[in-house]
Amino acid sequence: MTWAVTAAALVVAAAGCAGAPAGTTPVPTAPSTAPPTAAASASAAATNATPAGATEVNPAGDIPDNQVFVPFTSPDNAVVVSVPEGWARAADGTATVFSDKFNSVRIEVTSRATAADVASARATDLPQLQTSVPGFVLHDIRSVQRKGGTAVLITYDADSAVNPVTGKAVRASVERYTFWQGGRQAVLTLAGPTGADNVDPWRIVSDSLRWRA
Repeated sequence: MTWAVTAAALVVAAAGCAGAPAGTTPVPTAPSTAPPTAAASASAAATNATPAGATEVNPAGDIPDNQVFVPFTSPDNAVVVSVPEGWARAADGTATVFSDKFNSVRIEVTSRATAADVASARATDLPQLQTSVPGFVLHDIRSVQRKGGTAVLITYDADSAVNPVTGKAVRASVERYTFWQGGRQAVLTLAGPTGADNVDPWRIVSDSLRWRA
């Protein structure tokens, strides 16, 4: 009799292990901690990647507070401007460009019969910028006073030149100053990643422009 009872108890215990009877609470199963497969990781990376040719999130572009500035004289000897020391220099047609990462200073001197003003900038310069600058969005056109004289300032946002390595561009904030003297105009264009705090460096550069003759 004792053997029979023991055997019956074993059968009931085995049944309980095989599946929980109706009305009882099943024991929760721990979630899987297995790492994602290579295919799943590749899919996630593809989802988060920036498409080729798109404007990517801007990197930090603040010009350091200890940046040194040195004088640059335009090739035609018309103006002198303070530019950041150590930046790469390149020619862009008749303009000279100094750049570091996505920051740039561009100086170009051309002939112009009369001084630019806000009205002429809206009528002439603005349409040219709208058709030639990728991602152009105007902020303001106004007359400003700098140490070198009065200038017409156009502020706008644009897409930077595409990085040849990444194939991406960044969103840039641009200050474009037009100075004039004696039948010549000097266009000073300062650009940096949107959100960068370059107010002081750009003021140093824009205040530095002087006509040599």
